[in-house]
Amino acid sequence: MSTDQQWDIVTGVGLTALAVAAGRAVETERPDALISDPYASRLVAAAQPPESFPISADGLDLEGMEDVEKELWTSMSGYMALRSRVFDDFFLQAAADGVTQAVILASGLDTRPYRLSWPAGTVCYELDQPAVLDFKFRTLDEGGATPACTHRAVPIDLRDDWGAALEAAGFDVERPTAWLAEGLLPYLPPDAEVRLLREMTRLSAPGSRCAIERIDDVARIIDDPQIRAMSGKMNFDFQALLPQGEREPVDAQLTGQGWELTERLVSDIAAEFDRPMPPAEMFTEHARHTFGRLVPRNG
Repeated sequence: MSTDQQWDIVTGVGLTALAVAAGRAVETERPDALISDPYASRLVAAAQPPESFPISADGLDLEGMEDVEKELWTSMSGYMALRSRVFDDFFLQAAADGVTQAVILASGLDTRPYRLSWPAGTVCYELDQPAVLDFKFRTLDEGGATPACTHRAVPIDLRDDWGAALEAAGFDVERPTAWLAEGLLPYLPPDAEVRLLREMTRLSAPGSRCAIERIDDVARIIDDPQIRAMSGKMNFDFQALLPQGEREPVDAQLTGQGWELTERLVSDIAAEFDRPMPPAEMFTEHARHTFGRLVPRNG
């Protein structure tokens, strides 16, 4: 995001976070759900967004919903199901392998500390702006939700010195970490993306892992007709939230810093779970999920 952007729950990036939560809520209601997020619909309702968001499969057929809007919501909820399941599995596999320090960068309305079955001894840090975390935790607390792991919030803007704030919250640089950057990089200017990945590496002990959602062509998403239609419907400029500029490929940045990478395409994930591909091109043609393991610096 640009240096002058701030956001709360019902404006700017906040609306996209609510839309993601709505997508998880829709998936949770399916009989063949890939994830279960019992808190997603509660968060959407508590935020009282200016436009009604579907939070169930029935909601995708809301009266008055135009075809282009319905297709985008259907695509988004389908993609969020796949994305959420893959990153859920990433954390759980890392924890099963003994990596029990987790960091969620720009966590937004993520509820993984509450809804995943973490093994004993897991510590999970969530980083995001103070207003966002305050809304989320207040809403969850009022509903009686409790974290399933040792949970530490780090209220900070990722444009600031978040690494120091993370360490001040108890983060152990000697302990391998599982990092997640989900729905984050497209909102960062190219230079901020570089700084974030370098700081993540600096804080990572050998054996650390990362999972990163990449968008290969932000400019094409900005020009996507469905995105433009949805922006008009919701009366906000989504395109303005996505900084443009020349970017060094994420995989090149990470391999240059010592990470060994694998990549998963949305089509492969959909086939694995026997799900149809989301119809919207922005989810199927541009999104990539990159997974990394940091090799020992002396090896």
